Amino acid sequence: MKTRTKIVIAIAGVGVLATLTAVSRSGRETGQAVRMDVVAKRDLVETITASGNVRARRKVDISSDISARVTELLIEEGDEVVAGQVLLRLDPRRFRASLDRNEASFNQAGTSVAQARANFTRSEREADRLASLHARDSLLVSRQELENAVTDRDVLRASLESAEFGVGQAEAAVAEAQEDLSKTVIQAPIDGKITRLNVEEGETVIVGTMNNPGSLVLTVSDLSVMEVVLEVDETDVPSISLGDSTVVELDAFPGREFPGRVTEIGNSAIRSPSQSAGSGQTPTIDFEVVVTLQEADVELRPDLSATADVVTATRDDQLSIPIIALTVREPEDEDEDEGEEGEGEEGGEAASAREQEALLEDVEPVEGVFVVRDGMVSFTRVETGITGNEYFEVLSGLAEGDTVVSGPYRIVRTLSNGDQVRRIDALATAPDSGN
Repeated sequence: MKTRTKIVIAIAGVGVLATLTAVSRSGRETGQAVRMDVVAKRDLVETITASGNVRARRKVDISSDISARVTELLIEEGDEVVAGQVLLRLDPRRFRASLDRNEASFNQAGTSVAQARANFTRSEREADRLASLHARDSLLVSRQELENAVTDRDVLRASLESAEFGVGQAEAAVAEAQEDLSKTVIQAPIDGKITRLNVEEGETVIVGTMNNPGSLVLTVSDLSVMEVVLEVDETDVPSISLGDSTVVELDAFPGREFPGRVTEIGNSAIRSPSQSAGSGQTPTIDFEVVVTLQEADVELRPDLSATADVVTATRDDQLSIPIIALTVREPEDEDEDEGEEGEGEEGGEAASAREQEALLEDVEPVEGVFVVRDGMVSFTRVETGITGNEYFEVLSGLAEGDTVVSGPYRIVRTLSNGDQVRRIDALATAPDSGN
């Protein structure tokens, strides 16, 4: 073979190789750029997030049962107290005077009883004497005199009983006055800390009435056991059970987590729908969920803001897909590639028929993902279980090792069966906004 011929063949070979390389590169760059993820087994934790506030499990709000001026304040907010300790004293003069008056009335009632008993005893002896004389000789004592004596005796017996009831009434009034006087000294009902103090020495506390609340004097809280009271949306309440583990974060202690468990779930809404009916807006139905915190190495205070993640379910070593990979399609969309094959009038009539059928029937959309095979996607129905922070549990529809489209979501929403895709580096793309 001549040298020139060899050169021509070599040039032609280089050209063919270049063409194949260009075609190969062009094929790789065709299709939409998407992120891809492999279906794999992961440990999943499903949580419900809610916010609330810290409170002491046991606290006592102390109000005054009498209206009086504070004459002596023996504690300050934040003080530790023990049960029975005197916290403050109210002006006792009016109540001591009332006690003295009622004791005097009691003594007077006792004297009245003694006088009534003496009169009854005399009338009883007189009636017995006249009855004896009348029995011996009716001429000595007439029947009328005897009847008058018996009547006087019965009247004085009734007077004695009335005087005795008066003593009981006076005795009750003394006990009531003593009780009112004792209320001028307010003592701690439990061991704890003064977490709220609403009065100062010299102020007057008042008693609550039907329409007006009384003065809240102070609050004693037992801080040995702390709780977090959460407001949980009605849609999340059925997923929560007593004993569910919880991780609580407090704004006052950033970066720290406080473990706890659900110990109480409300049976009725925090705010009833009737209370919000007049606002003109659809009321938000929230239920109270109480989480008891484990003992912490820091001092927690009531009313601290808290955010809790309640663990409602866990799965170990379970097939999962990224949350962003899951999308919904109408059942007709699964056959979209078949519909696109018939173009022209027949294709248009078929599409129109499907649209009319969709309008007439309430078609339930299906959930699924786009599985990538040989650079093309196909929509696959998927049954999911619990929802983790970033992944869905896969119950059926996929196998371990399948590759699915995992973003951007704006592309996932518009993909169709048979679309060509190519992988992009997730780190080289901007964060997916979901738009």
